Amino acid sequence: MNTRVAAVGVVLGVALAACGADGGADRAAGSTAQSSSAAESGPGTTSSRATTTARAAQAKRGVRLVRIGGFNTPVYVTAPPGDSRRLMVVEQTGRIMVVRGGRKLATPFLDIRSRVTYGGEQGLLSVAFPPDYQRSGRFYVYYTSGATNRIVEFRRASADRANASTARVVLTMPNLEPNHNGGLMVFGPDRLMYVGTGDGGGANDQHGGAGNAQDLGSLLGKLLRIDPAASGGRPYTIPSSNPFVNRAGARGEIYSYGLRNPWRFSFDRRTGDLAIGDVGQDAVEEIDFTRRGQARGANFGWRPWEGRRRNFNEPARGAVFPVITHTHASGFCSITGGYVVRDPGCTWCR
Repeated sequence: MNTRVAAVGVVLGVALAACGADGGADRAAGSTAQSSSAAESGPGTTSSRATTTARAAQAKRGVRLVRIGGFNTPVYVTAPPGDSRRLMVVEQTGRIMVVRGGRKLATPFLDIRSRVTYGGEQGLLSVAFPPDYQRSGRFYVYYTSGATNRIVEFRRASADRANASTARVVLTMPNLEPNHNGGLMVFGPDRLMYVGTGDGGGANDQHGGAGNAQDLGSLLGKLLRIDPAASGGRPYTIPSSNPFVNRAGARGEIYSYGLRNPWRFSFDRRTGDLAIGDVGQDAVEEIDFTRRGQARGANFGWRPWEGRRRNFNEPARGAVFPVITHTHASGFCSITGGYVVRDPGCTWCR
């Protein structure tokens, strides 16, 4: 498994800002762009020449950087399915901006700043467009509001504007601390919505006795799987194939558990394999990887394990250990996500 991940390449976003010793200041938001800028703007003629050479080499391979506009704390970029002209840029403050044909539009696609609690790791954290978006016009946002994490459905008014008055709450979870909110929603290969949730915040998964991540009665510290469309008077549907649907005391929405703060994750578009960037605490950052479908019911080990390091002397039944780990001693602070890249000529993604 390790060999395969290394062969295809997992591209990571890495936050180099300071992390609190209690794990309370991961500061993952917007870190990928900040880290890239820092790497490209080092002092000295040698660094400048090296950067120029690297950019020229990238251009020959068809990869180049293009400035498309300025954004206020961008944390996520995606494109609606079936739309080759538009990108949607999520601003943590509570707006979704449109880049159409390579140009940033002045009017937001959605502006819900009045509803969003913003600051630190809180805010508008992602947007997800279902596979039937072009027909249904439905889409979903994940944001923090006071003491609650919310997944809310909206509908578009046009290709460039959403109708903010169409809000429908799909799912809410407690926001116990201002950090570890998770926040990514992705429609998987099975056309269902996967949602990454943090463990509730603070240090050592401190809420809920033995913590939330190992507690199958809590939605926190999990990867959830739902059909978010309203059905039969219910705000969403739990797939009958979810692993804990018929287990007493367990939430049927749970697909995987034992996660600390899965800020970003992705499905390999070719194989359906899953890669999760789970933000560590004091010592270890990790990438979790499973083949398609094998994350069903998987326990990724937190809080008993931080990476492969024993954190609490507690059971973590069947723990699935990460395929990539980095320690803070090696200069890493926060792994914030990963994508599989297949490009044998790519040197910067190895």
